[in-house]
Amino acid sequence: MRIRFPRPRSLAGQLFAMQAVLIAVLVAGYALFTYVSDRTQAEDAAGRQAMAVARAVADAPSVASAIGGADPTAELQPYALRVTKDAGIDFITIMNPQGIRWTHPDETQIGKPFLGHIDAALKGESFTETYTGTLGPSVRAVTPITLDGRVIGLVSAGIRVEAISARVQDQVTALIGVASGALALGAIGTYVVNARLRRHTHGMNAAELSHMHDYHQAALHAVREGLLMLDGQYRVALINDGGRELLGVSGEVVGRSVAELGLPAPLTGALLSAEPRVDEVHLTADRVLVINTSPVSGGERRGSVVTLRDVTELQSLMGELDSERGFTEALRSQAHEAANRLHTVVSLIELGRADEAIAFATAELELAQALTDQVVAAVSEPVLAALLLGKTAQANERGVELEVSRESGGLDDGLLPGALPARDLVTILGNLIDNGVDAAQGSVGARVTVAVYAECDSGGGGGEGAELVLKVSDTGEGVDPAHTDLVFQRGYSTKPSGPGGRGLGLALVRQAVHRHEGTLTVTQAADGGALFEVRLPLRSTAAAAAAVRDTVGQRQEGRA
Repeated sequence: MRIRFPRPRSLAGQLFAMQAVLIAVLVAGYALFTYVSDRTQAEDAAGRQAMAVARAVADAPSVASAIGGADPTAELQPYALRVTKDAGIDFITIMNPQGIRWTHPDETQIGKPFLGHIDAALKGESFTETYTGTLGPSVRAVTPITLDGRVIGLVSAGIRVEAISARVQDQVTALIGVASGALALGAIGTYVVNARLRRHTHGMNAAELSHMHDYHQAALHAVREGLLMLDGQYRVALINDGGRELLGVSGEVVGRSVAELGLPAPLTGALLSAEPRVDEVHLTADRVLVINTSPVSGGERRGSVVTLRDVTELQSLMGELDSERGFTEALRSQAHEAANRLHTVVSLIELGRADEAIAFATAELELAQALTDQVVAAVSEPVLAALLLGKTAQANERGVELEVSRESGGLDDGLLPGALPARDLVTILGNLIDNGVDAAQGSVGARVTVAVYAECDSGGGGGEGAELVLKVSDTGEGVDPAHTDLVFQRGYSTKPSGPGGRGLGLALVRQAVHRHEGTLTVTQAADGGALFEVRLPLRSTAAAAAAVRDTVGQRQEGRA
């Protein structure tokens, strides 16, 4: 038989029980204190009332006159009963200095000794006490009756304790009602507060909450993706290590507004948006991020959860894949054109015009070889040369002439340092050419001009001033000077958005240029289109710096 242990009470239930007991103890303690205090005050008030009546009787001239008479009881008993009734007390006893009663509510007690203390009164003092007499426990006052400085009798006035208790009973009843109301209100308030707490804690007990916190912390720091939680005021409520790394923030960011983190404007706008974002690509200083935002469920604006994924490497690979796809399309186009030319050659041979067939084939070979020689002569670096050849065929297929400027030249293999990877060069130059082809397509004399060369500073120092210069101009409509900064922001484009979106290429170019501490500018080209110029520092050895100077010299001689 399986033994089931009861599940511990939820945290809200434990707090409710503790608060209910605490309120009950406080109310009961206050009620007891009030009861004792009220009873003490009632007894004190009864003592003062009895003392006032006793002194009034003792000071009455008729009392002193009756004591001096032959039968004091005959005159004093009616008087004492009348005053007792009028004063609202239980008894007035007038006695001689020996304590023998002259008056009493019970006439059978007249002539008998007074039950109580009278020594202090015989000395001329007045006092109060609680004593059990013939009528039961009572609070009584005893005072002397004096004549010419002599004590000729004593007066005792009292109120039974039972009567005092009856007076307090009404107050106790009201007190119990107030205490019960306070207890009920406290219980209701505690229940409401704990019901709200139960909703927030989902009925879990303290151990479960502790375990959930531990699991939460472990999961938070274990995931490689970035996690960012924002409250209803768009302040950072939580961020994990991955989020700090991907966003490039450091220090204490919890509690700060997203707008104060120094993130790029498009990314900040996405994080501040109330609408959910799904797989949206954004760029930081050196990363390409995919963000997803989702509002926290609830009836009020409670904030949002943001996940961040680093796709920098993936984006670079996609860029290379796009280039490879372009090369493939160019090869397909060239294969198609080659097939047409081969058919032409075969047809000329079949028509018996062998000389014309040879001339036609030779002219085609010389044209293709001239293009290859032109590109390789200008740019000997293999990755850039392959990129330019592929882009030339791709642009030609779209009706755009890709021209390698005579300004290019002497960029030999091995000149580029290892710190400037070929992948980034493909990203920069490939996106600039694609942008130029898009802009020039459909224009009169559509043309994109590319210049690639190395340049030294005029100081000629140790090579620290050497730069790789990439220029791409087109015959399109150009860039509005008011938008020169906007064109490099993610999402900006003057063309209709395609299935994969637009406005990312130039943003990737700027990111790569900034990563290598270069500069990127856009001006108006001589043909009226846009001229993009990239300058990347070549941090190289002294031998490489000398090669740069030789290259520049050769390029200048070629111009001459």
